[in-house]
Amino acid sequence: MSLAMTLFSLISAWMAIALAMLWGVLRILRRHQPQVEPKPTRYEPRRLTYVSAVAGK
Repeated sequence: MSLAMTLFSLISAWMAIALAMLWGVLRILRRHQPQVEPKPTRYEPRRLTYVSAVAGK
């Protein structure tokens, strides 16, 4: 095997291992994020406005 092919194989293997480790870390981090609970909102009843069908009244 030539020197260029050996170096290419070595660098490719390092990159594959680094990407696999990065993928694993990101996968674990995504699963272990703290659960965020939404803030409870205060219930405010809607104010209904009635529009007269006859204009001017």
